[in-house]
Amino acid sequence: MAGLRAQGISSETVLTAMATVPRPAFVPEALGEQAWEDHPIPIGLGQTISQPFVVAYMTEQLEIRPGDQVLDVGTGCGYQAAILAACGAQVTSIEVLPELSNTAAQNLREVGVDVSLVCGDGAMGVPSAAPFDGIVVAAAADDVPPALLEQLREPDPEAGERGGRLVIPLRNPATGGEKLALVERKLQGFDRTDLLAVRFVPLVSR
Repeated sequence: MAGLRAQGISSETVLTAMATVPRPAFVPEALGEQAWEDHPIPIGLGQTISQPFVVAYMTEQLEIRPGDQVLDVGTGCGYQAAILAACGAQVTSIEVLPELSNTAAQNLREVGVDVSLVCGDGAMGVPSAAPFDGIVVAAAADDVPPALLEQLREPDPEAGERGGRLVIPLRNPATGGEKLALVERKLQGFDRTDLLAVRFVPLVSR
């Protein structure tokens, strides 16, 4: 994981997860040799598995603690969900395309990772599993879906508990560019911080 460390990933939890989860198991067999190359890889149906650095960076922003409830929006091949689980999270992952959800289930079984998979509209989240300490969205939207904001855990200062954290790529309609945004739930509303420039597939909503 020297390459990720050199790119600025400093969380030992995330670095260990990235080293532990076998990324080639989530990449189409014909593209297996490209698994660790730092670019997105197509996984079918117009979707991709994000490049290793972006997966590590988004995961690091969540600051996962053991036992955190985390929602992964856009299961894809299941790789991001596996990384979140390897960081100690209890993961719920939602995918709008049934074919991809089925493939992810098989991939996760083969590597022995336990994740709760849901097939549905990621923009609506999974209310039955909320509240979430972290939400990561692997598709670009024009704005943060309100349902996801509502499903972030509220802070509890008396118990020393922070609010939930959400990482999502957001489009700028004026420029056509995209940036990752970190949204943190506070006692009075939400704080947003813009992060890296990125490029993701669009968030598909029903």
